[in-house]
Amino acid sequence: MRFLHTADWHIGKKLHGFDLIQEQKDAFDQIKAIASQQHVDAIVIAGDLFDRAVASEDSVSLLNQMLMELNLKEHYPLLAISGNHDSAIRLDTGSYWFKETQFYMQTHFEDAFEPVTIQDTQFFLLPYFQPQMARNFFGDDSLTKMDQIMAKTVELMEQKFAPDKKHVLVAHFFAAGSSHTDSETTLEVGGLNPVPVDILTKFDYTALGHLHDKDALKQPTVRYAGSPVKFSTSEAETEKGVWIVDTEPYQVQWVPLRPLHDIRILEHSFEELTDPALYRTIPDEDYVAIRLTDTAVISDVMNRLRHYYPRIVSLSRLNGRETLAAKDQDVRVNMDPQALFDSFFEKMTDQKPTEMQEKIVRESFAELQRGGSYEAN
Repeated sequence: MRFLHTADWHIGKKLHGFDLIQEQKDAFDQIKAIASQQHVDAIVIAGDLFDRAVASEDSVSLLNQMLMELNLKEHYPLLAISGNHDSAIRLDTGSYWFKETQFYMQTHFEDAFEPVTIQDTQFFLLPYFQPQMARNFFGDDSLTKMDQIMAKTVELMEQKFAPDKKHVLVAHFFAAGSSHTDSETTLEVGGLNPVPVDILTKFDYTALGHLHDKDALKQPTVRYAGSPVKFSTSEAETEKGVWIVDTEPYQVQWVPLRPLHDIRILEHSFEELTDPALYRTIPDEDYVAIRLTDTAVISDVMNRLRHYYPRIVSLSRLNGRETLAAKDQDVRVNMDPQALFDSFFEKMTDQKPTEMQEKIVRESFAELQRGGSYEAN
């Protein structure tokens, strides 16, 4: 059979305050088109469907629409698991009757040992889990590390292998030898250490979620699909896409996704950044991380740059910033406290304080004066 492997949709995710719904809808449309073009027999979603355990109403509505479109309208069997960002209980709602339309949503560790069979392949759907869940299931308190737990988990799954079928594991964890990006939450906490990939060799293919880069792990039969959208500046150069997997004969094909609005890293001086030769090459709707090469203080730099790049997600200085000259420091000794704050704030943040921030400072100074704790000059 042939199936599409995707993961880490993170519906509801924001990029430094910017809503990514448009980007996520566009990526979904591309995934649906690829599924049709590649004539896949099923679609695998390896966890983190939502970005938050308590997803917003808009996020829930959007994911429901996507899943219904794939399953009820296009009639693809869906094989999905909950990830560490998902609420297993909330995703589990409706899972019992989902199966009537070949939508298999797995959120419970104990149910991972009953495979879902589609054509020539058995799928074992292993959701994200805490070690205590495995200890309770196996009745073994000595299971404290993920390698121990996964070895026992795979051993039990292997007992359910049909000899005339291919065997695919769908899971959401950190595999040994992988590398992660800023938008991923590490699972190496509280005993959730990496899973050695040699434990997974019993499977013909392991479809992983959690890491957002397909190249985070390079193993012939153990692969991350990565996220379909760029979720952090550390993913600016990461190619997004999906895997198309054929079980017989075994082969995998990477199909890239085109970003609707890209993330760009710009390392330039203020003068270069405000030159039409540069800013006219950057679409207004692309997300921009600026690494400023200037060391001089630039008045209201963030707001001035937003005139040219409306979607700035971060601003940093590669070479630091010049310190205030002694002469300028002397001039500020007798400044009005409000003006002194405004000047300090602008020097530290490269932007002017908002009206709300100025109001808070004014009220604070007034309170100090009323209490007799403040003396001018």
